[in-house]
Order: sequence, then C-alpha cells, then structure tokens
Amino acid sequence: MADRTATVDRKTAETRIHVELSVDGTGEAEVSTGIGFYDHMLTAFARHGRFDLKVEAEGDLQIDEHHTMEDVALAVGQALDAALGDRAGIVRMGDALVPLDEALIQVAVDISGRPSSAISLDFVGDRVGEAPTEMVSHVLSSFATAGKLTLHVRQLAGSNNHHIAEAAMKALGRALDAATRLDERIAGQVPSTKETLTT
Repeated sequence: MADRTATVDRKTAETRIHVELSVDGTGEAEVSTGIGFYDHMLTAFARHGRFDLKVEAEGDLQIDEHHTMEDVALAVGQALDAALGDRAGIVRMGDALVPLDEALIQVAVDISGRPSSAISLDFVGDRVGEAPTEMVSHVLSSFATAGKLTLHVRQLAGSNNHHIAEAAMKALGRALDAATRLDERIAGQVPSTKETLTT
C-alpha cells in the first residue's frame, strides 16, 4: 500500500502553519494553534477519523482568530488532498451520524475533486472558549475547498455550542475515514466514470 502521508507548510503575513497528516493512522494528534477549543476540534477530528495529525500554528491572534482558524483548515485540507494522490482505489463517499448528548450531526462527503460545501449549523451563542462559533462553518467549508471534496453538514438537534461543534468534527472524521478506505475490489482503479477525481 502506498504511503498516504503529506506535509504542508503555509506561510503568509498573517500565519505560519505546519501540518503533517497520515491517512492510515490510529488517531494520534498533536495540535497547537493558540486557540484551545480549535485544538480540541482538530483532535476530535483526527481521533475519530483515525488520522495521525500534527498541527503547529502561529497566527495574528492579537487581531482575532479568523486567519489562524481559516489557514489551518486550508492547510489540513491541502494535506489530505496531497496524501490521497490520484485517489485510486478509495471508497470515495462516506457519511456519519454522530450524537453528542443533546446534539446530533450528520455529515456526508464525496472525495470528488470538486470543492463544494453545504453547512447548516445553528449555534446559540457567539463563542466556545476562544473560538467564534461563526468560524466553525467557515473552517468546514475552507477544509472542503482545499481538500477538493464535497461536504454536507446538517445539524439535526442541539442546543449546546460545544456539543454541536465537537459532534460536527467527529462526524467529519468518521465520514472521511469511511470515504478514504481502500476497496480491494477496485485496487488501482479510480472510482469515477470520468476516470479522474483530481480535475
């Protein structure tokens, strides 16, 4: 099996980010963004996706959390895209329904090569710790754009901001775990009638 790993370094005037991702991991995460709840979200994503993930980020948090959260999401998405290569042999589509106490989140993904997202989350407050709740949807859509995948996220229930956001990240991880698995029945084949999932 090919080594499905990638390293991404993203440097701008606003952020400096280093990401290491292994698709075929065990869920080990080492995340430091300077935003405690965002670290928690990314750790939950890795743990439930069985991805090994390392994130080191320095951003202009003296302004706000936006650039750091957005750019980390883009870098993690880029790493996933790079790690999957031509995407031959993958299941391609996956979904997950994840409860967390009163919250219930559904995520469906298609590793299609076509960036698209439809995110429907209904938060009841402005922040969870240092993280603005409005950034959760933006993080998800940024990740989908950089990862070149179609992403649908729906909140079916929930009234606690922490539970809603965490369940969304867990569901994203589980859906991607399903979609990135290798299907031995189509070894070496791209699961598309177009015969490509990268353009």
